[in-house]
Amino acid sequence: MAELTYRDALRSTLIAEMDRDPNVLLLGEDIGVYQGTFRVTADLLARYGPTRVMDTPISELGFVGAAIGMAMLGLRPVVEVMTWNFAFLAFDQIINHAAKVRYFSGGQVDVPLVIRGPNGAGVQLSAQHSQSLEATYAHFPGLYVVAPATPSDAAGLLRTAIRGKDPVIFLENAALYGMKGEVPDSDFALPFGAAAIARRGRHATVIAYSRMLHVALAAADQLVNDGIETEVVNLRTLRPLDVGTMVESVARTHHAVVVQEQWKPFGAAAEISMRIYEEAFDQLDAPIERVTGADVPMPYARTLELAAVPHEAAIIEAVKKTLGRK
Repeated sequence: MAELTYRDALRSTLIAEMDRDPNVLLLGEDIGVYQGTFRVTADLLARYGPTRVMDTPISELGFVGAAIGMAMLGLRPVVEVMTWNFAFLAFDQIINHAAKVRYFSGGQVDVPLVIRGPNGAGVQLSAQHSQSLEATYAHFPGLYVVAPATPSDAAGLLRTAIRGKDPVIFLENAALYGMKGEVPDSDFALPFGAAAIARRGRHATVIAYSRMLHVALAAADQLVNDGIETEVVNLRTLRPLDVGTMVESVARTHHAVVVQEQWKPFGAAAEISMRIYEEAFDQLDAPIERVTGADVPMPYARTLELAAVPHEAAIIEAVKKTLGRK
């Protein structure tokens, strides 16, 4: 095991895959000379040259479309969007082309494309740069949607994404880039659709992903003081969704709380909650609780930003509510 930051886990995986397969190449704004807004692609231009690390014009529609064409012809492009909010400019290319080429071609054409970059809030980037967009992309068939919470997740899921045959929406979180954790030294890959139990418990299940996993774990630490042992599930991917692990956990605890950074209406937590109701209704002793971000555009002011995203106190309150311990 090596201890790496989330950022370096991504970077080292990119290097390993580019060394392994000459068809892997990188595209994005300021990823070469500037070395990436969040330094994930630091020094890669010098290492691989401009034919494999391509600084693109400020045109998401253009370079995502180009990457789709590259993937259809056998290359393995990894596109960095400076923030997932900017990918709205390439929405037609992602949703109407990348996601549907396999279907349109009757399974004859692969699109081995990864689109990666920061998603969500937490670093004072204001309303247009701080949205959590996982539910938007998870709504569309033809896309994998990945939300790693740890350096190990980031490395293992990115390797699987790059080696796959289909387009992957790879949602990082800017607030996690500096966090450290152990990453296996070997050729380490994690399958999509396989959640992990991040903490064992017996009274309630808390289901989270990306940065919210760490908020959920911090809440679980505090709940121990009240005699409540919380099981925490790290989803890792939203499409596919590991319903089996969630149901097995709920069958043990009989209570569930789902946490997302997104706004509450039409969010991932609603879909996750409904899947539990469909598969494990008889296992529940109380209604599922949701913990979500405030239903407002993300403020710039740090104090307001902190108030707009979920925190430990909200998860603690939700766990106690579902347990009837308000």
